Amino acid sequence: MALFIEVLGFLRPNGGYIARGEEYEGIEFIECEPFSKEEFEAGFAAYDAWKAEQDAEQAAKKAAAEAKLAALGLTTDDLKALGLN
Repeated sequence: MALFIEVLGFLRPNGGYIARGEEYEGIEFIECEPFSKEEFEAGFAAYDAWKAEQDAEQAAKKAAAEAKLAALGLTTDDLKALGLN
């Protein structure tokens, strides 16, 4: 489950707000477009979905790199031994 601060950064990545506590009512929008409490609450599920997608993409990239290494007869331990990780 997403954290309060993760959702804030997800919805307004450039900042522009001050957060006091961990409730919507504690957010003060200073230099950014405000979002509603409903948008904020929906942001938790949206962040979780986005994060899962990012994690899946990273895992796929890692698997592809490991497959390329294996095709060359190498392992990630070989890269570690060379200091290339």
